[in-house]
Amino acid sequence: MARNADETRRKILEAATDEFAQYGIAGARVDRITKAAGVNNALLYRYFGSKVDLFDTVYSRLVTEIVSAVPLDPTDLPGYAGRLYDYYEAHPDVVRLAAWRQLERPEHALPQVVHDAQREKVELIAQAQKEGLVTTALPAEELRDLMILLSLSNTPLIPAVGSDIDRERRRATIVATATAILRA
Repeated sequence: MARNADETRRKILEAATDEFAQYGIAGARVDRITKAAGVNNALLYRYFGSKVDLFDTVYSRLVTEIVSAVPLDPTDLPGYAGRLYDYYEAHPDVVRLAAWRQLERPEHALPQVVHDAQREKVELIAQAQKEGLVTTALPAEELRDLMILLSLSNTPLIPAVGSDIDRERRRATIVATATAILRA
């Protein structure tokens, strides 16, 4: 029975990820999520409480996946920005979900997993700064935020104007810019 429940939760989370990425929180429909998952609405509510609670679960899960998939190496912040860029290219739903969260739930606190991940990144950078491995010209929080912002420079949030993007060139530009920031 537990394995069945886990499988049902997994199906709901997968369907919800797609639904929220496409429609946001307000536009997402429980009936579309449960239909895509092949379950009834009651199971969604039993396992996740509400549509908003389900969104928070999806969002927290994605943040946890990013932290695991793209670990921060404080001695290679340009590489980190490049790897984040690669991750967002391969997982565009993550960027859309983050945008929907900011648009539709800005007044709500971020999930604890987000705070923990961001704090850990700052601690790693600050330790590298103390050891003389990373510039101290900018606070650790600012360096973390700059690397993340650079990695988002080719997302639906910052669309390219004009022609198609040369993704390899864009990635190289992100890494070069991060390198230049660290030399300042």
